[in-house]
Amino acid sequence: MTLTRRGLAAIAPAAAVTLLATRRARAREAPVKIGVLTDAASAYSDISGAGSLEAARLAVEDFGGQLFDQPIELVFADHQNKPDVGAAIAREWYDVGSVDLITDLTGSAIALAVYTLAQQRNKVAITTGSVSTDLSGKSCSPNGFQWAEDSYSLTRALGVGVINSGGDSWFLLSPDAASGKAYEKEIGLFLEEKKVPLLGTVRFPVGSTDFSAQLLAAQSSHAKAVVSPSGGQDTINLIKQANEFGIVRGGQQLVLFGFFPTDAHAIGLQASQGTRYTTTFYWDLNDQTRNLQKRFLDRVHRTPTWIQAGTYSSVMHYLKSVKRAGTKDATPVLAAMRETPIEDATTPHATIRPDGRVMRDVYSVIVNSPAESKSEWDFEKLVSTIPPEQSFRPLDQSECPLVKKS
Repeated sequence: MTLTRRGLAAIAPAAAVTLLATRRARAREAPVKIGVLTDAASAYSDISGAGSLEAARLAVEDFGGQLFDQPIELVFADHQNKPDVGAAIAREWYDVGSVDLITDLTGSAIALAVYTLAQQRNKVAITTGSVSTDLSGKSCSPNGFQWAEDSYSLTRALGVGVINSGGDSWFLLSPDAASGKAYEKEIGLFLEEKKVPLLGTVRFPVGSTDFSAQLLAAQSSHAKAVVSPSGGQDTINLIKQANEFGIVRGGQQLVLFGFFPTDAHAIGLQASQGTRYTTTFYWDLNDQTRNLQKRFLDRVHRTPTWIQAGTYSSVMHYLKSVKRAGTKDATPVLAAMRETPIEDATTPHATIRPDGRVMRDVYSVIVNSPAESKSEWDFEKLVSTIPPEQSFRPLDQSECPLVKKS
């Protein structure tokens, strides 16, 4: 159909009215507000904490800083590794503070509490640092997403290598927390499947400075592999004291599921070289990952952990989904999050399953020797890339009620 000048003149005012209405609707939309709820000063502060806040800031900047012609707002709080404190902050943020998304949530008990609140308030919760498989299992939520690793993926990615290298009997040093109990379950199932004996389990409080009793029990067991899913400062303290006790010199493997680049830096490459671990963010993967690491280093003076990189990715994907939905109302945003592939500077490609589990590659890496390292934070090299189907619990084994219903 050919439009005359008169026809165009008639359409122009209507288009102007439509544009004005759209702008007014956007002006009525409240600012998008994101909360980073994390451990700011306790055992996990180095691997999440202020670094997660800076990662969220980088994501907001890279997105453009605005939605609906208004600045995107960020708030930050310390949950102190206490589920009641974390839940109270989340409740206030959702109910009074108009927060739309809460992310990071390092600490599984805290993440589980916030998942419940997010579903009750029809808000969004994303955990980037909680490893409990319950978050995408029996406690899954239509409003919650598990962004990075979990105890299932960590156990299997490292466990097979440990067994193949002679670790055919295990002793477990477990943090006395929800994450530790999740690991105990997954490790027990894994060892039963592989027919490898677990010779004992001892727990320690998160934030421990003395592992003497636990390490003596591990030595006395004569297990070939002394395994711990510790994290943050606990890992550093454990490695130092295991060295004093001569765990490795005595012929036992020391296997750490919660190992991070910050640990390698704190301990030094001389002591940590050859340590194998897995990560969902490998800084030297491509130009985008190298650029993000450089920008993060300039601000935080350390490399991002997979928790902090996950916070960047979760915020970026959320903002893209809000833009796609054209509103910050949770129902269409949640739908857009599930429909849209995850692609950003930390994640070349990933998708979200119905149980809220992000299906992404996992990278197996090894700590460089001092001679191999070319700079202060050049601490690891890539060994292999593990596809998501081999890393995460199969969907047909999920206990998530959302999966059963579908």
